[in-house]
Amino acid sequence: MGYRTLDTSAVEPSDDRPCTLRRLAEPAGLERLALNRFRAEPGEMLPLAYHYHDEQEEAFYVLSGTLHVETPEETHEIGENGLFAVDPGSPQRAFNPETATAAVEVLAIGAPPVSGDVHAYEP
Repeated sequence: MGYRTLDTSAVEPSDDRPCTLRRLAEPAGLERLALNRFRAEPGEMLPLAYHYHDEQEEAFYVLSGTLHVETPEETHEIGENGLFAVDPGSPQRAFNPETATAAVEVLAIGAPPVSGDVHAYEP
């Protein structure tokens, strides 16, 4: 049996994103899913680009604020305690619009944690 606890605020943020990203899977010892915590101020995106995955399913759970997710058909607004799920091959771009009055905090889960699976999407 294996159990671990993790203080997510103690995980150093990545410096390669337009918002605050804490990659939690590795520090938690998780190997079968990607787990990330995002904090996006007004005007910040969560991903680096509008994109889709070949194999990975993604789920965004909103801890606070309102997350906006652009898809080819529409832009979804997901409020606190809401969940937005994305199937493989489905383009999306998650962001906090410039007009927002507060930051949005999101827990993002993806499985399987494959690399080289993400592709930029040009609408």
